[in-house]
Amino acid sequence: MEGMPWREARGVGDRGEDLACAHLVEQGWEVVERNWRCREGELDVVALDPDGQLVFCEVKTRRSARCGAPIEAVGQEKAQRLRRLAWAWLAAHGRRPDRFRIDVIGVLVPPGRPAELQHLRAVA
Repeated sequence: MEGMPWREARGVGDRGEDLACAHLVEQGWEVVERNWRCREGELDVVALDPDGQLVFCEVKTRRSARCGAPIEAVGQEKAQRLRRLAWAWLAAHGRRPDRFRIDVIGVLVPPGRPAELQHLRAVA
């Protein structure tokens, strides 16, 4: 959200996270935590999918696809960082699940039009 004032950008991001969480809950997921922070960074959403698998979701929100789809903002470097953050979350919460995954949810919120959501599973 380059060129956008910080507060406005944060508002767009918050709206995207709200929409992503609502989507997950509608699909039978349980949101465990939002916006968990540690000194290495932040996890947007920690959730349990309907099968009980722990999923760490990165939410990327844009007002337009002019610079690419929101999900394109998560490259290999960001995916590796998300994996490190997931392990930090697990350690901080004393949890060691057999498996977990990292998903990316892209939210496009064009002004005056309905939001579009794309959910990519197991990106890292």
